[in-house]
Amino acid sequence: MSGLAKEQGAINLSQGFPDFHCSPELTKLVSKAMEAGHNQYAPMPGIPQLREQIASKIKKLYGADYDPNSEITVVPGGTLGLYAAISALVKEGDEVVIIEPAYDSYVPAIEINGGRPIRAELTYPDFKIDWDELKKIINFRTRMIILNSPHNPSGTVLDKEGIEQLKKIVSGNDIIILSDEVYEHIIFDGIEHQSMAMYPELAERSLIVSSFGKTYHTTGWKMGYVVGPEKLMKEFRKVYQFMAFSAHTPSQHAYAKILENEDLYLHLNEFYQAKRDIFRDALSGSRFEILPCSGTYFQLLSYQNISNERDTEFAKRLTIENKVGSIPISVFYLSKRDDHVLRFCFAKENETLEKAAEILCKI
Repeated sequence: MSGLAKEQGAINLSQGFPDFHCSPELTKLVSKAMEAGHNQYAPMPGIPQLREQIASKIKKLYGADYDPNSEITVVPGGTLGLYAAISALVKEGDEVVIIEPAYDSYVPAIEINGGRPIRAELTYPDFKIDWDELKKIINFRTRMIILNSPHNPSGTVLDKEGIEQLKKIVSGNDIIILSDEVYEHIIFDGIEHQSMAMYPELAERSLIVSSFGKTYHTTGWKMGYVVGPEKLMKEFRKVYQFMAFSAHTPSQHAYAKILENEDLYLHLNEFYQAKRDIFRDALSGSRFEILPCSGTYFQLLSYQNISNERDTEFAKRLTIENKVGSIPISVFYLSKRDDHVLRFCFAKENETLEKAAEILCKI
């Protein structure tokens, strides 16, 4: 869809990346690291000072203690972290529970490692986990549950009630949780992020994936990290060392330094909530139905009052004829379920959002 938007000269609200610059301080820090000679391989788990800063942040935010030496690994992007975790822990015949609509890297990573994805669908239109239905698909072959909160593409956030349900499901078994928390700092309306790190009985069986790209508007740098108990991290590193071995060294030095400025991530939710509200307010007079958005930088819009077309076709037509790019939600389902909903990224300049909304209001 980004390719089509570029071809058509459309406003690209499809792929999830900002159209504004990252912090000038951060780019200066990367340049400074390069000039200081930090241009060779970093240690496989990441430079010590960055891992120490990550451990400090997790302790402050979630009250959890992770050993920087044995329980934190810096990786070139959250998607690679997810793939390495699945490759390390899922074997032929294992079942892995995914909750749909789901980020599109999960299923290929499961299948290429011989696992079998087992689907549980979020309820529509509120996109909540049906815990009773999820319990029914858990059995002795269940190796892993992949969770994503804040959730892409729906924008929903796991709550404390969900945490209690999850505790019950994994109690008494050895199911691993792979928790995709790349949008951990992009949560709105005073909602608290429920990280697996906050709950010892979940943390002891969880690998948590996070992203510097989402937090610092640097998705193109492909930098993230994975945290988890030493027993799981040992297995993760056995695979990771032969996939990438290490992540971009100058960037690691820059992130280690900029993490000292806590305000940049502590107030990120306010920055993106303002953009969410600008986009939603500008759409208030449209025929689109604006679905709830509690986190991430994605807004779902239902077009059920506009067209009966499949979402893939409507998204293409919207890009070609109206010059606004989006992502159809059916592509996040193995079943290609179509509720006539599109995903729009609001990690854009305010003028971009207002211009796109003006077009959408005329449809």
